[in-house]
Amino acid sequence: VQLQASGGGLVQAGGSLRLSCVASGTTFNINTMGWFRQSPGKQRELVGIMSGGFTHYAESVEGRFTMSWDNAKNTVYLQMNSLKSEDTAVYYCAARNIRSVLYDYWGQGTLVTVSS
Repeated sequence: VQLQASGGGLVQAGGSLRLSCVASGTTFNINTMGWFRQSPGKQRELVGIMSGGFTHYAESVEGRFTMSWDNAKNTVYLQMNSLKSEDTAVYYCAARNIRSVLYDYWGQGTLVTVSS
């Protein structure tokens, strides 16, 4: 399975961006998709996960970020609204197989920079 993330860029505080992550290869065992982010000097943190009809978001993005899945395109999206400077980070998508505890596949990351 390969994950290709895109959509990052420079945006002003209060603005919006939509990240995309296209999954290719043998994807039928994947049941969970996640978005993570990492800022300089900080550990990678969970942004949101989607598994079946269940979604969960980090408290810091709850109400501002939304994940969605387009089955026809094998693509998971992260819609980010009301962006803040503290949202600046490299964003990674990840996928987990149905029997896995840890994430099996990771995208290459896409940089989001929010200017204040």
